[in-house]
Amino acid sequence: MAETAPLDDNGRVRIAPRLAACALALTAVVLIVAGLVLDRVAADRHVSGTGPVWLYPFLVAAVSAPAVVGALISTRRPRNPIGWILVLGALSLAIVLTAQTYGLLALDAHHPGSLPGGSWAALVASQWPFFFAWPLAVAFVFPDGRLVSRRWRPYAIFAVVPMVLLVLLLVLAPRLEKPFSDVPNPFPLRLPDALGFLRLPIWLAFFASLFVGAAAARTRFRRSKGIERLQMLWLAYAALLIPLGVVCFLVVGFVSGEDGNAALAFLLAMEAAVALAVGIAVTRYRLYEIDRLINRTLVYSLVTALLGALYAVVSVVGAVIAGHGSTWVTAFAALVVAGAFTPLRRRAQAAVDWRFDRRRYEGLQRVRAFVDDVREGRREPEEVGAVLAAALRDPSAELLFRLPASEAYADGVAGVVTDPPDDGRAATRVEHRGQEIALFLHTPTLLDRPDLLRSVLGAASLAIEIARLRVEVRLQLAEVEDSRARVVQAGYEERRRLERDLHDGAQQRLVTLGIVLRRLQRSLPREAQILGPALDSAVDEVGRAIEDLRTIAAGVRPPRLDEGLAAALADLARAAPVAVELETTHERLPSQVEAAAYFVVCEAVTNAVKHASPSRVRVQATVVGETLRLVVADDGIGGATLTGGTGLTGLSDRVEAQGGTLLVHSPTGAGTRIEARIPCRS
Repeated sequence: MAETAPLDDNGRVRIAPRLAACALALTAVVLIVAGLVLDRVAADRHVSGTGPVWLYPFLVAAVSAPAVVGALISTRRPRNPIGWILVLGALSLAIVLTAQTYGLLALDAHHPGSLPGGSWAALVASQWPFFFAWPLAVAFVFPDGRLVSRRWRPYAIFAVVPMVLLVLLLVLAPRLEKPFSDVPNPFPLRLPDALGFLRLPIWLAFFASLFVGAAAARTRFRRSKGIERLQMLWLAYAALLIPLGVVCFLVVGFVSGEDGNAALAFLLAMEAAVALAVGIAVTRYRLYEIDRLINRTLVYSLVTALLGALYAVVSVVGAVIAGHGSTWVTAFAALVVAGAFTPLRRRAQAAVDWRFDRRRYEGLQRVRAFVDDVREGRREPEEVGAVLAAALRDPSAELLFRLPASEAYADGVAGVVTDPPDDGRAATRVEHRGQEIALFLHTPTLLDRPDLLRSVLGAASLAIEIARLRVEVRLQLAEVEDSRARVVQAGYEERRRLERDLHDGAQQRLVTLGIVLRRLQRSLPREAQILGPALDSAVDEVGRAIEDLRTIAAGVRPPRLDEGLAAALADLARAAPVAVELETTHERLPSQVEAAAYFVVCEAVTNAVKHASPSRVRVQATVVGETLRLVVADDGIGGATLTGGTGLTGLSDRVEAQGGTLLVHSPTGAGTRIEARIPCRS
């Protein structure tokens, strides 16, 4: 509908089409208002057949909605027939409705001859097919004024012919339609009695043409994309309501024996609905979630029909059993209907989704099955992103979990994502209990299906929240482990610094002091030899101080560790007060791993000697894959635990700081076995 207004020879916009459209629309509105005034006059005269006051808004809406929308479209795009169909439809409807009120007044028995042409007005008022003529035309040619394709021409002819024949039948009928069934037809020609059998097939063909119009709109919708698809959704919804209105009209008439003002109000509302649908489709097609509206209309229409049938069955069966109708039977039927509402609505929703929105149905089934698996522990919540991508048929979809503490996102794989990628994908926030829990990145085409997107994300919100919490906890644990590893590494670096400072600073100064004292002793004159023993004692003290510093430095970090873990453990085994059997790898490992392994073995051996009274200790240090496996076993008294105050807690902390694990097996009286596994990837 991108057509521009026609121009005259001088390039100016032609005013005549605009004025004509506005004049026709204004005429329609004036006619219906005049009809309502006449209806009030008829009501004051107590003329039979006048409408109730509450019906007036429906009458005005049924005429003014297509008149206004049609005028707006015609003034902007005069060459598009949609606007003219709406304007002429509103005018024809206003003529029929006003003619009915005029006919009632003109044919009033209490005021005969007060108005001329009463029978002719009654004839015009009998042309009820005009209620459906313009909505049917719109259904066939919206939005560009052309049929869906050439193959639809026979269907359009099928819709036009019954309409024309039905109007002819009403014009040529010997009697007019209600409420003028007792008024003779003023038209001079009559339908031959031999052709009376045509009335039923023509009426059925006309009724079928309404559904053909809805099918035409649906076909165009299925072939459309983007903006046109959203526009067609509105018209498809309105076109679907028209046959429903006819069915409602027939059911009410069949049950009550009268057409009923309620059914008429529904039909008038459908007239306005089609016009408003066209107006919204042209101007504000994204204003509402029309796909959700269609879905809910179908669901609740089906639920209403089922509940009505259930109420009727229960009432009839109850009356038969009780022998007569009673308030108890009515109350019981109402109770059954109330109890059946929720399960019926759930099953109706599934049936409508399966039939009319298979993609939504299959997506929800997939997500709900996944949520059930998560509840039963059969699948991990972090798989929800892949499940959503499969449910929405979008391989590019990605789920980012919201991290409230850092105001960032996490993808569950690579870690924290500061800014979502700007790669052309649309982003939809996922909320749970009013708080954002994730950001869903997906193809922009899913924005045309907001009900599908919202329903699937809503069904998966619980799994998304669980996955988000798990990812957040995992990231926090990783951060804690990294922090602890950095602290341990800083401790090792500080030990190495202290070792270098002791070796290069205090030890060297003490060695220098000892050398100076020895030189001083040798340079003493003979008469000062009495100072020799004192100098010897001072040099010995300096030597002992140097040994103490070397012992302290070795405790901070043994110098042999620079030659590898095997060399350091060999020195440890030789210095141990009990026999130590050593089996170790000679492979060089990262310095922090070698330091951690050395101190684990050192503390384990020290704890064994101090608490277990062993006769021997066996130490194994082997590399298995990318893991260093340490085993320290003794034949002592056993009974050691990680919480027993034996120093094993420090071992556990030291191993876990490197991302490893520590196991202790120490049955009472059977010795202790400590096994540590430390990742040794470089």
